[in-house]
Amino acid sequence: MQKLVSIITPTFNSDKFVQATILSVQNQTYKNWELILIDDCSTDSTFEILKRLSAMDSRLKLFRLSTNSGTGVARDFALSKCSGNYIAFLDADDIWKPKKLEIQLAWMQEHRLNFTFSFYDLMDENGFDLKKTITAPKILSYRQLFFCNFVGNLTAVYNADFFGKIPISPTRKRQDWMLWLTILKQIQVAKPVPESLAIYRVRQNSISASKTNLLKYNYAVYKKFHGFTTLKSALCLIGFLFTQMIIKPFYTQKS
Repeated sequence: MQKLVSIITPTFNSDKFVQATILSVQNQTYKNWELILIDDCSTDSTFEILKRLSAMDSRLKLFRLSTNSGTGVARDFALSKCSGNYIAFLDADDIWKPKKLEIQLAWMQEHRLNFTFSFYDLMDENGFDLKKTITAPKILSYRQLFFCNFVGNLTAVYNADFFGKIPISPTRKRQDWMLWLTILKQIQVAKPVPESLAIYRVRQNSISASKTNLLKYNYAVYKKFHGFTTLKSALCLIGFLFTQMIIKPFYTQKS
């Protein structure tokens, strides 16, 4: 019998994209999954779309936060509702390719991995292919991850039977990076599925689109999560920027 995969999807004002995201999960060739949808007080029609879709598919488990709290709080709340052997992540504007779960879980079993991720493609806000694939080191070490988040959130899966449910930081950004760091601190290295299994939507108005805004979240990872001094955190941030500008571009393939 296939093991159950719990998929965590926070939503906020995602009415333009969320139906396609959910459809990409429903189209998976691997069928034993549950999709935990947490609406973070959307002010558009997102919640109404989610109610309609969840009424038609019992595998969609819908919840709503009482106040707008950000993706960290939403993901951690969703985690408390998960009952799967595996935990996966998919944001409300991204897409999985149909064989994503099938290929990834087979990879994990074949290589006896308790955590993995994959490469992913980029599309623009309107869904047009940007002809770019984001790859990663074939063996990702803790040190490499320390200076650059090579793990695309939409591709990550971990074995909850092995790790348990790993708490997610309530911060609005970079809580996924902190989660992967927590995992790699335990297992030392991770191996990605060496092919693209998902599609990331590049949006102009997203938090991640603001590089300057992201710097404060990156700094906070070193300062608050790692507990470093102000000076050491600043030096680590310089190392992060160097990796981001000089090294990471080598992991973007153009087609």
